[in-house]
Amino acid sequence: MSLASTARRLSPRVLLRASVAVAAITIVLKTLAWRLTGSVGLLSDAMESVVNLVGAGFALAMVRVAEQPPDAEHPYGHHKAEYFAAGFEGLLILVAAAGILWSAGARLLAPQPLEQLGPGLGLSVLSSALNAALAWAMLQSARQHRSQALEGDARHLFTDVWTSAGVIAGIALVAFSGWLWLDPVVAIAVGLNIVREGGALVWRASQGLMDRALEPDVLAEIDRTLAQFAHRTIRFDHVTTRRSGQRRFVDLHMHMPSNWTLGRAAALRAAVEQALMSAVPGLRATIQLLPSNVEAHFDDEKDPL
Repeated sequence: MSLASTARRLSPRVLLRASVAVAAITIVLKTLAWRLTGSVGLLSDAMESVVNLVGAGFALAMVRVAEQPPDAEHPYGHHKAEYFAAGFEGLLILVAAAGILWSAGARLLAPQPLEQLGPGLGLSVLSSALNAALAWAMLQSARQHRSQALEGDARHLFTDVWTSAGVIAGIALVAFSGWLWLDPVVAIAVGLNIVREGGALVWRASQGLMDRALEPDVLAEIDRTLAQFAHRTIRFDHVTTRRSGQRRFVDLHMHMPSNWTLGRAAALRAAVEQALMSAVPGLRATIQLLPSNVEAHFDDEKDPL
């Protein structure tokens, strides 16, 4: 079994627990690296790891909520709870970025020499390697389980890896050039990159909460599946889709001859629903039956209130 397939088999819960543990370890490593070197860039890196810890903990809590079955108050399930995790982590990232930019701005006005660069950079590289390995595994599992919370945490960790790489490069340039102002400038660049990532996470979460349509490739698969059943006496219209956490939903109308028996129409509907759900993992299909000569008027202009 390949490493990628093994990663995909790991559940979101297991990987988020691992994310909490790795975040705690990297906080210790990066804080020690900052204390050894005095680099504000490494300080910014350590601050982002604190965000990783809080975000992973909240994502784990939301995944547990999303896994709860439907109940009387939530008949469609709790899948959207994962979007709260992604949005919350995005907000945390923005708060951390503000702290990084504040610290870097102060250091830019009063540059300070860096110390013990070798041990400090070694600790930073080690923590980045841990984050990179975990983020890769999380992204593989997120694609398999269609977990928004897991994908958000994975992409945040990848951002952390690139952030660490930028900080290390900045410190190396300071060591070779002696230009102390490079350290806070790199920290500012890191902070701005974190702002971008945080804003993207918040945006994706908001789109999920607003029932955004499914991805173009999934819509194309739905169209191909429906085309297999299309006939001169059978047609489909009013196809609408949305995504709710791990679940995908499609609603549509299926028109057929009015002289068909209810049993025959229901059998065809069941076949179409099964085909759709087999073609698109996690899909729930709802099909309304209509005679060929009856049209729905959902798009008609409504009378003003």
